[in-house]
Amino acid sequence: MLAIGLMSGTSLDGIDAALIETDGRDHARPIAFRGEAYSDAARAQLAEATAAALTYDRPRASPPLIAAAELIDRCHVFAVRKLLADAQVAATDIDVIGYHGQTVAHRPDRGWTWQIGDGAVIAAATGITTVSDFRSADVAAGGQGAPLLPVYHAALAAGLEKPLAILNLGGVANVTWIGPDGDLVAFDTGPANGLIDSWVEEARGLRFDEGGAIAAAGRVDDAVLTAMLDNPWFDALPPKSLDRGDFTIQPARGLSVEDGAATLTDFTAQTVALALRLLPAIPRRLIVVGGGRHNPTLLRAIANHTGLTPESSDSLGWNGDSVEAEGFAYMAARTLQGLPISYPGTTGTPCSVVGGAIHRM
Repeated sequence: MLAIGLMSGTSLDGIDAALIETDGRDHARPIAFRGEAYSDAARAQLAEATAAALTYDRPRASPPLIAAAELIDRCHVFAVRKLLADAQVAATDIDVIGYHGQTVAHRPDRGWTWQIGDGAVIAAATGITTVSDFRSADVAAGGQGAPLLPVYHAALAAGLEKPLAILNLGGVANVTWIGPDGDLVAFDTGPANGLIDSWVEEARGLRFDEGGAIAAAGRVDDAVLTAMLDNPWFDALPPKSLDRGDFTIQPARGLSVEDGAATLTDFTAQTVALALRLLPAIPRRLIVVGGGRHNPTLLRAIANHTGLTPESSDSLGWNGDSVEAEGFAYMAARTLQGLPISYPGTTGTPCSVVGGAIHRM
């Protein structure tokens, strides 16, 4: 079938829209990809909504969240239409859309996860059956609700030598370990670009540290780094997952812009190294997807602390910017067929879970 995947990550930078051909099992062929950046006003509105959501003890409607959800829906409908135009494919030819929505709070420890965005709105606006709310069923079953991409990572890496690990460097970092027999182990490792982005935005008004240049000009503050690493979460065994707001830039305040960026970058790298020690075996390869693969300073720090050479997924012919969106297209196809998208080894759910709510046309 032809499937569209839509992903808006915790970095709040924009929407990734991908079109793939897939059977939801062994076949996944990328066809087209489009990235739509959020305006500064949209990013500010989403950041306000996220800040509000994190103060609630459970998801509930409130003016900033309602407005942000409407914004998310509008932006995603626009992204679908632009993607179809780019690919020269009619909406009537698309079998399903996988719509992740925008995570505003993730609290599996409290029994909930919160993604704003209404799949029914996307289905009505596009005329395409839409699958949304991918995480709630897993959390309701006792899982972490994240990470969900391992099932797609396994399909992408089917022909590669194992064991290997796929490291996703988005706002939060997560790792997927694939064993020689196909076993999957996955969990969040810690902040990825999130803290670095917040630091340079506050200090310089930048969306990210392009090429890791600011961090490369600074020095790591060992005292701050040690304090940040002194967190029992890093020693906790998987499964485990994070909300982007679980870590902040507060410990780095008082450092220069360059030293703060260097320290936060090294913090991300060291948390990756700590995570790899929790895997069943050392991976033969460390394949990197997500925006962080464009940061050579971060990749050098990861290599230094792990002893592995991070490989950009692009070297394998994958588009590292579109893997997450492709994954939600793939998972939507699986949901339509009643196939699971999460497993005990990936989210800690007691049994495999078929996730997603289907909005048919």
